[in-house]
Amino acid sequence: MKVKPADRTNSVQEYYFSRKLRQIEEMRRKGADIINLGIGSPDQPPSDNTIKRLAEESSKPNVHGYPSYNGSPILRKAFSDWYLRYFRVRLDPDNEILPLMGSKEGIMHITMAFINPGDEVLVPNPGYPTYSSVTNLVGGNVRYYDLTEKNGWLPDIDAIEKEGLDNVKLMWINYPHMPTGTKGSASLFKELVSFSRNHNILLCNDNPYSFILNKEYLSLLSVDGAMENSLELNSLSKSHNMAGWRIGMVAGNSEYIRNILKVKSNMDSGMFLPLQLAAAEALNNPESWYDTVNKAYTERRKTAESIMELLSCKFKMEQTGLFLWGRIPDETGSCEEFVEEILNKSQVFITPGFIFGSLGERYLRISLCAPNERLKEARDRIANHSLISNH
Repeated sequence: MKVKPADRTNSVQEYYFSRKLRQIEEMRRKGADIINLGIGSPDQPPSDNTIKRLAEESSKPNVHGYPSYNGSPILRKAFSDWYLRYFRVRLDPDNEILPLMGSKEGIMHITMAFINPGDEVLVPNPGYPTYSSVTNLVGGNVRYYDLTEKNGWLPDIDAIEKEGLDNVKLMWINYPHMPTGTKGSASLFKELVSFSRNHNILLCNDNPYSFILNKEYLSLLSVDGAMENSLELNSLSKSHNMAGWRIGMVAGNSEYIRNILKVKSNMDSGMFLPLQLAAAEALNNPESWYDTVNKAYTERRKTAESIMELLSCKFKMEQTGLFLWGRIPDETGSCEEFVEEILNKSQVFITPGFIFGSLGERYLRISLCAPNERLKEARDRIANHSLISNH
């Protein structure tokens, strides 16, 4: 007899992109030149000084042992300075910041630190699938709240309250929002902080997209009273082109941070110190560095818009972040089938919106994480096939 896996594995499925990347790799092995416009993995490099710092620190003989569980004081201070400089939020680097191996890790640690079996978690629909899967893994109950184009992809607090909140312990928000590219606002964050405090809900903002095609840097923690019941995740993956480095952070009330550290310190033995010191270097990049990165994204965004127009998709110009989100034509059938047809006929992979929730079913998402030449080639391939006339 084979050993049966834990019941919790039945509550989740393999991540969509994990499966899709296998399919793309198999197509490439057979000779297909697939243009991947699906995943938000920045293709531009980190700053030169960041890479130089990693190389210098890694060559030292005394940096290869176990690091501290709560991160290097140098990195915590760099995160604190970064938040003050761009978000105008003052954080104590000693007890209000915890470095992470990417913010995705933080979603698991926060959930494990605060959610008991049966507790309810408010999760956006559409939204990042990990909020739901992690809730399921720890035995919590997912309660989706609707984000609709009609409502500007913002939560309807009145509608959420009408459903009753007695068992809700945690609420995930994500502004600037993925996948829709919707910005947050000071008024939205004030409303959400007030809502969460009134109902004793831990409010968590996942905030990795603030620096992509956006100059309005905004943190949930800038709201008066937010530190009492809010946490914010951030990451260098998108903002500093360091997705594979796996460096992020969670910030908030020191008591909350201590409880998250209880979980984290039992799951890993810390992050390689030279990585942390290089990350601190990255956080000190001048604002002009972000401008240079965004100059490339601006050109790519124009090309992505032309692809959307070619596919007769409607989109909002105000979007920010690494993606372009568009609504497929009403006469088009299944979005998943449409995207699969694009992949098979044009060898271009675009993400179907259904993977972000039921309210994403009539949408698709184009990643800007490919050179503009490849985006233009993708547009030409789509134009040269019969995709448009068939839909």
